[in-house]
Amino acid sequence: MRDGLSDADLLARHVAGDPDAFGEIVRRHRDRLWAVALRTLGDREEAADAVQDALVSAYRAAHTFRGQSAVTTWLHRITVNACLDRARKAASRRTAPLAETERLEQLIEPHESAAAPAERGDLHRELLQALSTLPPDQRAALVLVDMQGYPVAEAAEVLDVPVGTVKSRCARGRARLLPILTHLRPGGRGSPPSDGGRNRTQGASVPPPAGQSDADPVKGGGGRA
Repeated sequence: MRDGLSDADLLARHVAGDPDAFGEIVRRHRDRLWAVALRTLGDREEAADAVQDALVSAYRAAHTFRGQSAVTTWLHRITVNACLDRARKAASRRTAPLAETERLEQLIEPHESAAAPAERGDLHRELLQALSTLPPDQRAALVLVDMQGYPVAEAAEVLDVPVGTVKSRCARGRARLLPILTHLRPGGRGSPPSDGGRNRTQGASVPPPAGQSDADPVKGGGGRA
């Protein structure tokens, strides 16, 4: 019966005392939240902890949801904030670069098996390793806009910052990534074009994750409320 309910209805039921409603919300959105956390933090354990922190926060704060955005946007905002908090705390206790590389090499798409093609795994590892060099705020903006396919305005809503801030973070992040990832682009060379206020600029964005094309962007973890 809950399959036909909207996210907002489920959240309202949770607030009203339905013991299973929030579990259905988690079932619908956990994979997308996990993907965002994994790409933002670049570490499986940290990502799992961030998602857990975010879901606990959402569970406790459900009564504060006022429906001014979609439930999925609200959940993504809480998750990104949890990731950024963990990234900032981890900055002072970063391990050696070799250890970071070893962890990144173990990362695969949540929906893929270890038998994924080697070429795809190599590309994904290079991308994650490049993303790990960015400041957390820039990394989060690029994950949402260039990897998850969020429009800039929606990413701004998730991050709770102005649209111009998201554009600026994306532009700075792309400029820093371009020298690292130039060899992955067709032709292998190029200079960073201006953002121009558009969500995606051909050749300047971070390559999409395995199995997702630019023509088929993902808009977040589930249906609109």
